[in-house]
Formats: sequence, C-alpha cells, structure tokens
Amino acid sequence: MLDTNNHSLLSEGTIFTPEQVLENRGRVAIFIDGSNLFYAALQLGIEIDYTKLLCKLTAGSRLFRAFFYTGVDRTNEKQQGFLLWMRRNGYRVIAKDLVQLPDGSKKANLDVEIAVDMVALVNYYDTAVLVSGDGDLAYAADAASYRGARVEVVSLRSMTSDSLINVADRYIDLEGVKDDIRKIPRSAPSHTYTYRPLTNLTPTDDPPAAGVVLSE
Repeated sequence: MLDTNNHSLLSEGTIFTPEQVLENRGRVAIFIDGSNLFYAALQLGIEIDYTKLLCKLTAGSRLFRAFFYTGVDRTNEKQQGFLLWMRRNGYRVIAKDLVQLPDGSKKANLDVEIAVDMVALVNYYDTAVLVSGDGDLAYAADAASYRGARVEVVSLRSMTSDSLINVADRYIDLEGVKDDIRKIPRSAPSHTYTYRPLTNLTPTDDPPAAGVVLSE
C-alpha cells in the first residue's frame, strides 16, 4: 500500500531534487577510459586529482569497484610508478600494451575491455559510471541499462558522442565539475615531475608522473 504521506507529496506534483535521485544509486561501478579522460583534462587545462575524482564519482554511494583502462609503455618507469600508485589507492588498473602504428604513433584500443566488463559485471552493481565520450561504448551502456543498471556518463561535452548521451540515464559534463576534481598546484612542489594530467592525488602522498597514456 502506498504510504499516505508519499501519496500526498506525489499528488502535489513534488519534483525530486538530483540529490534525492542519487540516493537510489545503490552499488556503484566506475569505468574510466584513461585516454579519453587524459585528453579531456588537456582541453580543460587542468591536472586530475584522482583521489578527488574517485570521491566525486562515488558521491557517497557504496563503491563496488573503480576500473581504470589505459595503454602502457612497460619501459616507461614513471608511468609504471603511477599505475602502481593507482592500484594501491582505490583503482583496478586494466592495462594493454601500446601498439606501434605504420605512421609511427602508438595506441591501445580498450573499448572491448570496457564494454565486456560493463556487461559481465552488471549483476554486481546498480549504477555504472562511465567516464568516456566514445560513441563506440553506447551499445554496451545500453545493454547494461536493459539488464537493470542505471548508467551515468561523465565526459567533456565537446568530446562526447550524442549516441552515448542518448542511452545514459544521467550525463555530467566535466566542464561543470572540473573545480571538484582538479589538482591544486603546490607553491613548493616536492618533486620535479611536471607532466600532466597524471600527477599527485593526495596532499601527503605523491605518485610518480605517468608519461603519455593512450587508449583510444
């Protein structure tokens, strides 16, 4: 039976706030396309604080797991150090070796890994937070939605496919939350690494800089 108080609220046409809606997120699984976030950060002109990012994306909900997908150069010690820090600070890193292309560039496509994990793990989470603007992931996001999961997409609008936004239950533009996830530069840095955006995440513990990470 519908509670009379709730019925009264509904009959009065009460509109629930975004905060009230978010209370029903349940267990949250985060899927971060490392390359897409990297280029979004460059466009925004910020360095990402990955501790702040994790807190922002979880938003007080129960975290199932936070996946970070990235291409790697295993000879890059700084990058390896960064990924080790990520593994020890709340992220499950899914890495794939960069492949040399005929034009001399390197890339690693992790769309399949992201898509498979989103669908395969759908019974273990209630809300999927996909940090990517790649339209190739729209089908996987839609499949997770049809299996009962809520899908939130977080990305920079100028780099986001309409097809991905159209299948999301909620879309968040990184432009609107950049101040919540940016790294605050120190006046007297404790290290000499300057490569961005993969730098320090907490006020007391700096991971090594990462070097270029590509996973288009």
